Amino acid sequence: MDKAETRSVRPGEELDADKLAAYLQSELPNVAGPISIKQFPGGSSNLTYLIAIGDAEYVLRRPPFGNTVKSAHDMGREFNVLSKLSAVYPPAPKPLLFCEDESVTGSEFYMMERRNGLIIRGNVSERHASNCSTLNIADLNSRSDLNSSQACREEVCRAFVRNLADLHALDYASAGLADLGKPEGYPRRQVEGWTKRYFAAKTDEHSELETVIGWLNSSIPPESGASLVHNDYKFDNVMLDPQNLRSITAVLDWEMVTVGDPLMDLGTTLGYWMSADAGEDMMNMPFNPYVLMANIPRRLLADMYAEFSGRDVSNILYYYVFGTFKIAVICQQIYARFVKGMTRDTRFAGFASIVGRLGTIARRAVDRGRV
Repeated sequence: MDKAETRSVRPGEELDADKLAAYLQSELPNVAGPISIKQFPGGSSNLTYLIAIGDAEYVLRRPPFGNTVKSAHDMGREFNVLSKLSAVYPPAPKPLLFCEDESVTGSEFYMMERRNGLIIRGNVSERHASNCSTLNIADLNSRSDLNSSQACREEVCRAFVRNLADLHALDYASAGLADLGKPEGYPRRQVEGWTKRYFAAKTDEHSELETVIGWLNSSIPPESGASLVHNDYKFDNVMLDPQNLRSITAVLDWEMVTVGDPLMDLGTTLGYWMSADAGEDMMNMPFNPYVLMANIPRRLLADMYAEFSGRDVSNILYYYVFGTFKIAVICQQIYARFVKGMTRDTRFAGFASIVGRLGTIARRAVDRGRV
């Protein structure tokens, strides 16, 4: 959420500044002064804004405009989860208030504290990369960074994976989050549920993806355990301390968090991890950490997770293919909204192609029998 990452609000996604300022001044202590609203341009689902009012800065989350499925963008649920999770899991931002009054912004929303840090996207330049000498690796000097040091890149990925394993190790019942989901039968519900969502949002023919759907449904594994699962854990949702890239300052976008099978969560993380055989266009998508993906194989991430969690990842192919399929369905749902005119965000115009490419990637993984 670095300020440089904000942009002017996209057309059609504006908020009423006067109404919002009046509401915040009535609900938050010591809030006064002119209001400024910027938008974080990343993300394809819920909308995120930087709200500056007087000397204070906050982050506002609301559903996408044109949303017709409230349960898919439940701001109250996300607020309640973060209220409990932030008390036991430091990377989770602390929420401050929840507003059900849709007259303020056009929908319910919540406000949370602002976190600062580095989000790794694309190729990280010298100017934006941290000095990795803080990693205490003997063969690194003070000028080593993500662009030049494989050891640094591996240390950053280890921190990223360890943090996921830490989330999965939390005592979610003690945190008051046991009612988030039902772990029994979770893999089957996920596979069958995302299959139904795909066909409900289908706009084009994607034969390879539909072949993968058949494979997934015919070989659903039993649950491997139960934990909190983020369901969208990727570098685009993780903020790092610029002075020490092993330190995670925030994990963002908790809208899909639930209690379920941790290997399904890992599978989604691996599904986002492109490799060279996916093609440069997929590797170079703006939210991808190209500098890491081009140098760290998916299998290494899986092995790191096994090391930190102690879990068996011998069937990781299934979970990876599921994760790739799930991401394709999310893209398909977004594209269907674009086709129906429910969003004017031109970023989504080419999502049908991405759905097809993800189907190809998943089918190739099935055919070769490895991630």
